[in-house]
Order: sequence, then structure tokens, then C-alpha cells
Amino acid sequence: MPVIVPSALPAKELLEKENIFVMADRRARSQEIRPLSIGILNLMPNKEETELELLRLISNTPLQVEITLLQTATYRATHTPEEHLRSFYMTFDEAVKSGRKFDGMIFTGAPVEQMKFEEVLYWDEIMRIMSWAQHNVFSSLYICWGAIAAMYYFYGVDKVPIEKKISGVYLHRSMKRSNPLVRNFDEYFYAPHSRHTEVDQEKMRALADIDILAESDEAGIYLAASKDRRRVFVFGHGEYDKFTLDNEYRRDTALGRTDVEKPVNYYDEDGNPRLTWRAHSSLLMSNWLNYYVYQETPYDINAIG
Repeated sequence: MPVIVPSALPAKELLEKENIFVMADRRARSQEIRPLSIGILNLMPNKEETELELLRLISNTPLQVEITLLQTATYRATHTPEEHLRSFYMTFDEAVKSGRKFDGMIFTGAPVEQMKFEEVLYWDEIMRIMSWAQHNVFSSLYICWGAIAAMYYFYGVDKVPIEKKISGVYLHRSMKRSNPLVRNFDEYFYAPHSRHTEVDQEKMRALADIDILAESDEAGIYLAASKDRRRVFVFGHGEYDKFTLDNEYRRDTALGRTDVEKPVNYYDEDGNPRLTWRAHSSLLMSNWLNYYVYQETPYDINAIG
């Protein structure tokens, strides 16, 4: 089944060229079916790139999914054309005023991880959104900084700095394999990480409400979920495209950063990036949408509470 996007969204044409099944919103409205309603709070500077990465994964599920793109009102992205934002995004406040509820919601990462949470310009708004999501979203998926921020907001577990940026593709082992979020996962799989901080893992492991579902000896915890399945935490970047880590490395070295090293386990012997994580990332998204959202959310979306 397809992912439903606005007819004019640039990512639609790109996905169709990759032979990925997407459906224009006009066509979807003619079908007698309620698609899953998924909100994406996109906190990344280049929103179009992140849209494409996430839609690739979402479109691989057999479920019909309708996407709403969200942005903060407190801070407006400077790396995305204003016309694109006006055409395809709404702010959180606009979503609330329209009476929106979501079966699922994705919170992306953000390039603010080395700042204290309270120093982030839009932190108050993020807290309002996370609080709202508890009563208006059935299950939320938090990625990288989004996951670290959610651990801080919901459980008081702060982040800790890392001397050298974790950057590369790391081997992980799946755990608690009876949990449907890791259903059909291989015992070991690869996933990208790209961050300067990490959640305080000792304090996180002590939380009775959290199931740790995948981790790496080198990069730490990758995947975890609350026992009620309403919150999922992904501390890596399974949504990344083949060249995203390479682009980040080139950007950081051009800026003269000394805390950044070449991404590990990523380049082949000729120095070309290798894509080794797409299958697991697609399965993770599919499992979340199916077992944590579709199988559990009420058919009447207004009954979410």
C-alpha cells in the first residue's frame, strides 16, 4: 500500500523515479478506507532531504499512511525554501487548532544536541508538543536528538557529552526478540549513528518502564520502547540515505572541526559509501507502523486519548 503525500510535494516525483509506491492525496480521498494518520515533526535544517529519507521507509509498509508535515513556530528553518514550508507544512499550533490527532508521530533529530535543552530556542514548544502527544497520538517515534530529548522530558534522564563524535555504521544485536518491534530482525544488524552526545545509559537501563531492544558495543543503545508501546526511541539514524554520513563528514571537515573523524565501517576499499542498513531500517518502520500503531490505535481517531 502507498504512502499518501500532497500532489505537488517534490519528494513524490523523486520517490516515483525510485519505483516507490506513493499516492497523491486527491486519489486517496476516493478510496473507502481510513489510512493511518502520521505526523512528522521535522526539526532538521534541510527538511526536504529528511522528508525523502523518512518517506522511503514509510512507503515500504503494506499499510496506507497519510502524512502531515509539521514544523515549530518558534524557529523557522533557514535551509528550506519558505515557499516549500508554506505549501506543505503546518505548525504545531495550527495542527491543534484544526483538531488534529495522529495515530503515530515521528520526531526527527535536530542539530542542537551540544546545547543544554533549556537553551534550545524552541525547547518550550517541544515540551508542549510532547505533552500534547501523550493524549492525541497513539504511538510516537523519537529519532536521535528527538529520542535524547524525549528521555529527558519524560524520564529526567539527561544526555552526556562524547569526546569524539560517534559517526559511522555500527554492528548491533537485537534483544527481547519477543517484542514485535524487532520481529524478524536478524540477531545482528548494522545501523548508522551520527551524534556528539548520548543519553546517560546507566540511568536509562535502570528505568523499569523501558525495554532496551537493540544496542551496540561501540555506539551504545540504539532502540528502546516504553512498555505500553506509546513511545519508541531510536538513538541512531536508520532513515539516513546512502550519502548522508559522507555529506556530514565533508561539511564538518570543511568547517575545521577537530572532534570529528571519518565515519567508521562506511566506506569501501575505494573510499565509496556503502549502504548496509536499509533492510533493517525498513523493517523497523514497518513493525512500528503495524504492531505499535495500526494493530492498536482505535478506528475512530477521535477516540485516541
